[in-house]
Amino acid sequence: MMRTLIPILFCAALTGCADIGHTPPDTPLATITAQFGAPTLQCTNRNGQQRVIWSQQPLGQYAWGGNLDAQGRVQAVTPILTDEHFEVLRQGTWTPEQVRCEFGPPAFIDQIGLPSVRQTVWNYRYKQDHVWNSLMFVYFGHDGRHVTQFNPGPDPMYEHDRKFGDF
Repeated sequence: MMRTLIPILFCAALTGCADIGHTPPDTPLATITAQFGAPTLQCTNRNGQQRVIWSQQPLGQYAWGGNLDAQGRVQAVTPILTDEHFEVLRQGTWTPEQVRCEFGPPAFIDQIGLPSVRQTVWNYRYKQDHVWNSLMFVYFGHDGRHVTQFNPGPDPMYEHDRKFGDF
């Protein structure tokens, strides 16, 4: 039994280490790309720095991002689809391009409201509080030029259709 268990535990330990979120600070982008593939998005952020994002959208719930220094090293790779990180949207004015550069592409984009008050809403799938299958709704107002509000809600992709008698 122990002979079988040791290789299984060894393999599990190895795969557990291959997580982009555990990338050491100041790792060259080429090294990260060789291990995890090309970023989903590379852009210039609000501060003029190059930013890279690896995203699992549209169906996944995780994305990681980091900023590059002048030498092409990623300063830190951090999870970006979290309640804590979405709070940056409260600081200043955010355009759609800036939101995309900070969080990556959304899972999908909706239009809501009557024609006179229609708003564009970007939907990001994520694990709220690391537990709940959720969407973060980022509203761009009726002109679509800047964020007006954001809030989480349940992700209907994970809601089961309830029928009478279904327990």
